[in-house]
Amino acid sequence: MKRPIIPSRVEGTASRQAHADLPQGTFEREISKEGFFGPAAFFHHRHPPTGWVEFEGPLRPHAFDLTQLDRDQTSPWQAAEILRNANVRVRVWNASQSMDHLARNADGDDLLFVHRGAGEFHCDYGHLTLAAGDYVVIPRGTMWRIDLQEPMFALLIEATNSSYSLPDKGLLGAHAIFDPAMLDVPQMDAAFVAQQSDDRQWQVRVKRNNAISKVTYPFNPLDATGWHGDLSVVRINVKDIRPVASHRYHLPPSAHTTFVGNRFVVCTFVPRPFETDPGALKVPFFHNNDDYDEVLFYHAGDFFSRDNIKPGMMTLHPCGFTHGPHPKALKNMLVQSKPATDEYAVMIDTRDALEVTESAAAVEWSGYVDSWKTK
Repeated sequence: MKRPIIPSRVEGTASRQAHADLPQGTFEREISKEGFFGPAAFFHHRHPPTGWVEFEGPLRPHAFDLTQLDRDQTSPWQAAEILRNANVRVRVWNASQSMDHLARNADGDDLLFVHRGAGEFHCDYGHLTLAAGDYVVIPRGTMWRIDLQEPMFALLIEATNSSYSLPDKGLLGAHAIFDPAMLDVPQMDAAFVAQQSDDRQWQVRVKRNNAISKVTYPFNPLDATGWHGDLSVVRINVKDIRPVASHRYHLPPSAHTTFVGNRFVVCTFVPRPFETDPGALKVPFFHNNDDYDEVLFYHAGDFFSRDNIKPGMMTLHPCGFTHGPHPKALKNMLVQSKPATDEYAVMIDTRDALEVTESAAAVEWSGYVDSWKTK
């Protein structure tokens, strides 16, 4: 946790404090390394850095309306793949009926995020009741299925060939943002025991190297009578996350890291108070984030830094793309009309470039790059 004392150089007319006390009439842009953890430079521009009139080439940002994807996917392995690289795969699962089989991922841990719907989750470890806003970490090799109570729209974020862990919260301590005691584990309760009486033939669909193998049993393989150890499915709801906030300084997205995979992180934006210091930015700052692709899935609320974005949409800002608040949000750069944000969103930052799949391209809003233009 130690860092050398290195005075920061200031040239020209510039603020000495990042994200605060900007010279009048300027817009701040950050170039940073290692996802806001490394060296950084802060430029003050006369015009918004996103004030382009044309934008061509592969660095164009993307927005996908995932609510337009096909529904009625009984199996999570039928879920539409949206983005991928060697370390992470992002799928969208639209299920309208309960699973008639068990799933098992042999490629890596899965992080299930329930955007909409409810159901009973049964797995090797026991039973959990799922609701909108739940994150469920499913360790690699776990058998599981969901009995739906309501149709479900969920993200499946695979940590390919790796495992999820919690971030190092540094000076904040291990109990900040959420206490590990808030992580629920499945219970071998009455509901779990009752489902064992279903002794018809059960099929387990195992994904390995992105291919599916089917293993059929003459009984229900979720028949464990108990277990012990320090590996388990865990769950936490976004409403149980207590965000870090500062009234004098707009914190970078990395302050909201929730889970860490191999060469990517998952962050969660939840309602928090706006900064109250008169000189502090009240909107996300313009930045390049030159080491990561940035993905944002919009779950619920009013997305104060984005225009024409609704729940169920996802954006991708490729590494090196300068981005920041849309023009309408810039009007509230230093003054907000309400005391706090009202948004829930899941962010995925990947160290390696993401590939946009055909499924994603089919529901892309091609005009997203123009949404930064002033009207």
